[in-house]
Amino acid sequence: MVVKIQNLSFIYTGGEKPALENVSFEVERGEFLAIMGENGAGKTTLCLHLNGLIPHTVSGKMSGHVYVDGLDTRKHGPSTLARIVGMVFQDPDMQLICPTVLSEVAFGPENLGIPREEIEARVEWALEVTGLSELKNRSPDTLSGGQKQCLAVAAALAMNPKVLVLDEPTSQLDPIGTEMVFSLLKKLRDEHGKTIVVVTHKSDFVAELADRILVLHEGRLVLEGSPSEVFSEAETLDKIGVPVPQTARTLRALGVESPPLGFGQASKL
Repeated sequence: MVVKIQNLSFIYTGGEKPALENVSFEVERGEFLAIMGENGAGKTTLCLHLNGLIPHTVSGKMSGHVYVDGLDTRKHGPSTLARIVGMVFQDPDMQLICPTVLSEVAFGPENLGIPREEIEARVEWALEVTGLSELKNRSPDTLSGGQKQCLAVAAALAMNPKVLVLDEPTSQLDPIGTEMVFSLLKKLRDEHGKTIVVVTHKSDFVAELADRILVLHEGRLVLEGSPSEVFSEAETLDKIGVPVPQTARTLRALGVESPPLGFGQASKL
């Protein structure tokens, strides 16, 4: 496993109730894990534990344990964990700080003090896999929303992380940008064996791509399983504000038992 979380609870300084409460799970290498839940369920708080921002930067009271690639995040801060966990947030403009696509992707590796040849190889690969090679001399400001988010992914990939964590990476994107980002994540998992943890409300994409889903509600882990297992709990998901894939709803309304969940699967019927 690459991530192990044991009995994790956290309450922000000044908070009235825990943002996370007694959460435990593991992430296997090469797994595509989706984390779902209504706003305020604790999803972002969970992500911040994975790269050490909690407890080293964000103040609050943490109990339990978080291990990333065998490292206890209490003992290793963001500077160490940045080599293991790549983070991508929902607003790429908050992450993009360099004048060109090329310099943005190179920025992280340059700060690791690794040889120039390795930096160049990492940057070239990250640009190629994200489809941005032809745009390397462009300003990030000239890119579409989907391209900007792919650039944020490329910058994370150039750090050669073992885990890629994305916190609602498509929440501000149109359908074209959303498709672009999820297609990239599928490619990274299928062709490059990357471990991916993504927070999202896009249930149709989750049904197609995820190996496993975690559902948080009010800081607690309330459902865990494969897409078919989790989305079969439609009544529970409705109550806590987690969308069920539209194709699953439609097919169930037609009386199809245990229907396939995503569009690609449904089209095979």
